[in-house]
Amino acid sequence: MDTLRKVIKITKGKPAVDGAGVKLVRVIGYPDTKDYDPFLMLDAFDSGNSEDYIKGFPWHPHRGIETITYLIYGNIQHGDSLGNNGSILDGECQWMTAGSGIIHQEMPKASRRMLGAQLWLNLPAKDKMTEPGYGDIKAEDIPVINENGAKVHVIAGEYQGHKGAFEGKYINATYLDVELQSNQEWHFINNAEDTLFVYIFTGKAIFDPNESINNPEDLVDEKQAVLFSHGDKFWIKAANQGVRFILLSAKPLNEPIAWGAPLS
Repeated sequence: MDTLRKVIKITKGKPAVDGAGVKLVRVIGYPDTKDYDPFLMLDAFDSGNSEDYIKGFPWHPHRGIETITYLIYGNIQHGDSLGNNGSILDGECQWMTAGSGIIHQEMPKASRRMLGAQLWLNLPAKDKMTEPGYGDIKAEDIPVINENGAKVHVIAGEYQGHKGAFEGKYINATYLDVELQSNQEWHFINNAEDTLFVYIFTGKAIFDPNESINNPEDLVDEKQAVLFSHGDKFWIKAANQGVRFILLSAKPLNEPIAWGAPLS
């Protein structure tokens, strides 16, 4: 019998300014690393005003983590010290392994709407000094499964026998972008001991069959992260306006974290 995951924490992000002056929402970060292990940070952005993000993130270093930038809408030009460069466009993703150290930049371009998120994923201690690497995930390479009022974009991991566009070498993470129509239910089965959380981009939802979408007190609003207990079944039902969210899941590392250490 499936064990339903229960909501144990709801985190509403705080407005922040990062890079050269980019306005974003810091959803999870330093205070949350134990709860969300192996996920270290999640920044979300949603703006129709290019002044909020156009100054971008000029050259800066990373080490010992993977950074995953996913855009639903937008255009971010990027480059790194490995010589990689290009653009992240609508429905695309950049999966970068910083490893022993990398310098990169991410410079958004004016778009009708900039909607997406950047995730920091920890690396196991034994792999902290691995060679830096880069994954360029194009929209056409991401499997999209349509079923019963749901559209599931499989960025990483596996869903219904469909492998994602990217497979991590160090952390076997699941990354799904799910669009759920009005009043529709959806569930996901995975390892009961894995950390699992969602971030709601748009809409509202409930996460327990005993709750009602007609009760405002039961609804979880957009722009929030929802962390779940152990269990092998995740369940959601969209409210009247539907819901779009990302689901992230992976086995926790249970290792100490040295936050913000220098490169040398």
